Amino acid sequence: MEDLSLHILDVVENSIRAKAENVKIKLCENTPEDLFMLEISDDGEGMDDSTKRRCMDPFYTTKHGKDTGLGLSLLAQSFEEAGGKLVVRTEKGKGTSVTATCRMSHIDRRPLGDIDGTLRCLRATHPEINFSYEFVKINNG
Repeated sequence: MEDLSLHILDVVENSIRAKAENVKIKLCENTPEDLFMLEISDDGEGMDDSTKRRCMDPFYTTKHGKDTGLGLSLLAQSFEEAGGKLVVRTEKGKGTSVTATCRMSHIDRRPLGDIDGTLRCLRATHPEINFSYEFVKINNG
């Protein structure tokens, strides 16, 4: 995936498949600390320990009829290429939070892409879901 808006769409679709009613998307650009952060959290089913251990494996998926689950592994790769990491926090019955961070100035950081279009698409196709979006920009001075 060439930009982060497509990664966001993929992860949020996973949240919806996990029966989330509320999905929060937060982006933060922190220039003084040279930090970029993406966080997507939901109140869906969450993952059991076995699924959590394997959720980053591109050859594992919980989707019926599929052989691969590339979403989280590709998102992790995108952030690792920009000097960062991805952390998944989840608990069965309590939802999931995916937090990816990297250096904001890294030459390999993916562009944001069409965040507005992604959010409009999600809201139009899933009106039953409560979406929250926050963009935080911290500059010098």
